[in-house]
Amino acid sequence: MDVEYTGRQATITKKLKLQTEAGLARIVKILGNAGNVHVILATDKYRQKAEVTIQTRNQKLVSACESTEMVLALRDALVKIEQQAIRHKKKKMTIKRHGKSDTVPGGKIADQQDEEMVAAKPAAAKTATKSSSGRKAVPMLVHSFPSHSPLTEPHVARSTDGVALRPMTLEEAVKEAAFRDRDVFVFRDHGGQAMVLHRKRDGKMELIEVP
Repeated sequence: MDVEYTGRQATITKKLKLQTEAGLARIVKILGNAGNVHVILATDKYRQKAEVTIQTRNQKLVSACESTEMVLALRDALVKIEQQAIRHKKKKMTIKRHGKSDTVPGGKIADQQDEEMVAAKPAAAKTATKSSSGRKAVPMLVHSFPSHSPLTEPHVARSTDGVALRPMTLEEAVKEAAFRDRDVFVFRDHGGQAMVLHRKRDGKMELIEVP
């Protein structure tokens, strides 16, 4: 992949370039070598921000992280975009697998045809058989359900990306949440009041004041 670096009040050192190349080497094994990469490193007072954008022929992946050290911010951004690449590949493989197995040349869904054939065979066999008394057997369809549904173990991942490190105004918090691409962002105003920004399904930001 072709890599382009941009420094905003930050120096692009050889160590950072080697770190980027090592992270991209893992991503190339997932997405392939075709595409362009843009790495933006920025310094804002004591905050170090790293943003990585990968543009291929069929997709665009973007991740942005910040930390007190640029090495940590770049590491988190590369890990985040690698996770995006893995999810995209799994989704693509699922679509391909279902696209081949779900349909048949006649245009009907194969799984539905199989269910209809399995249901039709027992019904036909029961209808054709007769009991010892000469009466025709009545076909019956019996369903079996599990007594309880298994509960999946919840997966909890700890992250500090959604928490502000310094007091800020509401406008600053909205911009910061958009920059970090977070649906939930926790911050404190200059009076020490804890607040939570939550992006609803319609895209609007909801402000929640923590009592």
